[in-house]
Amino acid sequence: MTARVLVVDDILSNVKLLEAKLSAEYFEVVTAFNGEDALRRMDEHEPDIILLDVMMPGMDGFEVCRRIRANPRTAHIPVVMVTALDQPADRVAGLDAGADDFLTKPVDDSALFARVRSLVRLKMMMDEMRMRETTGQSIGLIDPAGALIDMQQGGRILVVEDRPESVAWLEQSLVPDNELAAVDAFEEAIVRVRGGDYDLIIVSLGLRSFDGLRLCSQLRSLPEVRNVPILVVVSDGDRRKLTQALEMGVNDYLSRPVDRNELVARVRTQLRKKRYADRLRQNVQLSLEMAITDQLTGLHNRRYMSRHLDTLIANAQKSGKPLAFLIMDIDHFKSINDCHGHDIGDEVLRQFAARISANVRGIDLACRYGGEEFVVVMPDTDVTFATTVAERLRKHVEIEPFKITSAPGTLYP
Repeated sequence: MTARVLVVDDILSNVKLLEAKLSAEYFEVVTAFNGEDALRRMDEHEPDIILLDVMMPGMDGFEVCRRIRANPRTAHIPVVMVTALDQPADRVAGLDAGADDFLTKPVDDSALFARVRSLVRLKMMMDEMRMRETTGQSIGLIDPAGALIDMQQGGRILVVEDRPESVAWLEQSLVPDNELAAVDAFEEAIVRVRGGDYDLIIVSLGLRSFDGLRLCSQLRSLPEVRNVPILVVVSDGDRRKLTQALEMGVNDYLSRPVDRNELVARVRTQLRKKRYADRLRQNVQLSLEMAITDQLTGLHNRRYMSRHLDTLIANAQKSGKPLAFLIMDIDHFKSINDCHGHDIGDEVLRQFAARISANVRGIDLACRYGGEEFVVVMPDTDVTFATTVAERLRKHVEIEPFKITSAPGTLYP
């Protein structure tokens, strides 16, 4: 996997060292030597990830990170702070500023590269959803998902840990802001995640009864958990397990002994990212639905019917079963618009569509063809049955008035 990395540090030798190491791993490297320069370079080069020093003259790394997160165009770009600062309070300050990780120099190369690849892989998935969302916005189907940094709610967390004292400490740290459940067995964890709508899974890699890495691998293969972030707890210095975890798709990690404030900050970051990604997925799904749905009536639109008509006809020919078409419009609809206005005309169309939906089967395809014209395609239906449905619908329209929001309050089309 290759990516464009922006390296930001005010010390030339540090920049050159990172540039050489990353280039040897086939990353494309862009460099900057202060905060203002970094923000300009981001606009020019659109990096996939940023390696950011903290202690720089003028604008420090914390402020640079805050500005990156405050800009909707750059808020999704992962930021890793690489610095000589090594206190838990420094890590928490970096995470609170919006950093995805906080690595202390000297950084182990394998851990750095694994973290960079992991964050870039997650960003590429996010980029695909952002691109689809942008397409939906450009044709007026959906509103943007909002800013990643704005979402601060708690979430439902599953903890996989077989040390009761560790579970109790996690509960004290994360509840009541979050809802916590804990399991200590491999199979129980699988059952829970398949049946529960969790926002985050915390897995200890120091489990005594089974391999936590194997559980992470299994979780990543489950469709129900594919989009749920996983945070692992690893013993300090266990680079092998950490590297393996990141390479298999784990989102974040904590090193023992775990600092309470860092735990809270990393959990909050992962929950914020998940909610943003969920919003993106919902918007993409909404844009797909709206592309095939008539926005006024909620029925399928003419485009959708046209795309599926050939398939329905081919299936009917292949099976030898009849295929019926019910085509209808509303008599005197123009006079409704002329006398009461188009808003009232829209109310009539929505109610007419609702009556169609109430009188056809789930396998039938009900569409708004255009204006006041509607079509119902009825698979495995002969003329006699289709005529019965059409007459039932006609009587429903004839007998029951349409309720409108202006005088006289009801209409008979």
